[in-house]
Amino acid sequence: MKPDFLTKETVLDFGVKDRKFPEFRVGDTIQISLKVVEGVKERIQLFKGDVIAFHRNGVATTFTARRLSADNVMVERILPYYSPVVTDIQVIKRGDVRRAKLFYLRDRIGKAARIKEKVTSKKKIKAKQEAKAEAK
Repeated sequence: MKPDFLTKETVLDFGVKDRKFPEFRVGDTIQISLKVVEGVKERIQLFKGDVIAFHRNGVATTFTARRLSADNVMVERILPYYSPVVTDIQVIKRGDVRRAKLFYLRDRIGKAARIKEKVTSKKKIKAKQEAKAEAK
């Protein structure tokens, strides 16, 4: 018997499709390709920054990216993961962090605001690639 109403769980998963973005986490430096429409013209604008927060909420999933802009002004953008505005995401480097939200970076400037890079050995990378190949 099919219910005549939508539950909170079904609403949050409604329209969720796999975006085929690489897996990224809080602390990673990513480059986001955004579709910008100006009048009748469309162009792709790049936004490169650190992921400081991830809010997983079904189709309403968002992530917050932060970058250093002109005149040493920090710019944060909250981007919807499933929006057609976000066309592509590339992971530039992996971050080594211990927290789920990096809001403490807002109070830091200069070198204190850097995120340490996660260093992985070639053995671990090769093992992950083999595990993915076996899963397929």
